Amino acid sequence: MRVTQIKSCYIGPVISPEQFIAEHFFLYLTKGTMNGFDGNKLHVLKSGEYCLVRKNHLARYNKEIADNGFEKVIIIFDEPFLKKFQAKHKTVTERAASADVFLRLKENELIPDFIRSLIPYYNRSGKVEEAFADLKREELLLILLKLQPELSGILFDFGKPEKINLEEFINRNYKFNVSLERLAFLTGRSLSAFKRDFKEIFHEAPSRWLVQKRLQEAHFLITKMNKKPSEIYLDLGFEDLSHFSYAFKKNFGLTPTALAGQQKMTGC
Repeated sequence: MRVTQIKSCYIGPVISPEQFIAEHFFLYLTKGTMNGFDGNKLHVLKSGEYCLVRKNHLARYNKEIADNGFEKVIIIFDEPFLKKFQAKHKTVTERAASADVFLRLKENELIPDFIRSLIPYYNRSGKVEEAFADLKREELLLILLKLQPELSGILFDFGKPEKINLEEFINRNYKFNVSLERLAFLTGRSLSAFKRDFKEIFHEAPSRWLVQKRLQEAHFLITKMNKKPSEIYLDLGFEDLSHFSYAFKKNFGLTPTALAGQQKMTGC
């Protein structure tokens, strides 16, 4: 069902702008389309659809603006809130049924009804009044657990990531722009252990290897896939186009724009 009266908003604590998901959050898209990539596959969310995005994962998402704009509602389920909820409601934790980062939720009229129920609580700045924010978060969580009790196994898992296969993880996630500390945490290692294990596997320090790997991928995309530098630098983990161009020229002797121009002239 499409909701057209509600404005984009966040309910709960501020979430990190980086590509590391620090807290679980519920996402309801009211207008437009959102594409999410978790290192394994692409997830597409359209107007009127919703999902739970899981913490302690890497993800990248972008939006496609519809004719009537782009709007979303994001409700953050941070760990302190979840612990209070669990203690209050004596929630029994069930086994999680899915490992997806963008976990699509079952369709039910209770969800769009809940989204509409937020409208009276909006203030003039387009935010839900702080006094009601936790009450509405609690209401939504009660609805989600009623519809899908197995979500408790995801939401109330407060443990840290376990030690995993480093080589497999890095080869899948090297394009994400996150710190080495984040990568170490997600692979279940201290920073020193991460650096040591990384060098044993890849025979190079992680910072240098990651940059080289991204630049090699950029070279391939420009020369073999005819991609424009402006189309690829963000997806390869570079913060801005100028930084990407500088690193590329330092490594290959010419800028990515110059390389793309050469490819265009030769027709390769």
